Amino acid sequence: MHNDAVLRGRRLLVVEDDYMVATDVAQGLADHGAEIVGPVGSVQEALALIAAEPRIDGAVLDINLRNDKVYPVAEALRARNVPFVFTTGYDAWTVPEAFAEVRRLDKPVDIRALVESISGQ
Repeated sequence: MHNDAVLRGRRLLVVEDDYMVATDVAQGLADHGAEIVGPVGSVQEALALIAAEPRIDGAVLDINLRNDKVYPVAEALRARNVPFVFTTGYDAWTVPEAFAEVRRLDKPVDIRALVESISGQ
């Protein structure tokens, strides 16, 4: 556990279809004190988890999930006023206008930048 447990007490959903990336992101956030919800690798699993979880404080969403886009998950989180960040290997122009203001982190994800993005919300 890092001394800077800036995410202590925060329940964070991780949506990422690459197992190694999901594991790294989840571990990196947990190392900063977060409680991880998931990780899950599909839109359907993420929506089911959102429906089942009484409390989610934030989320990290990979935009491209097995050829699906994560935007239905983003909409479900937005409906619950849950802040989220996108992770992607794609350019900003691929993100729909409705999500243009959402923080986007390029892959490979820098855990420090991710923690700063989430802790600032």
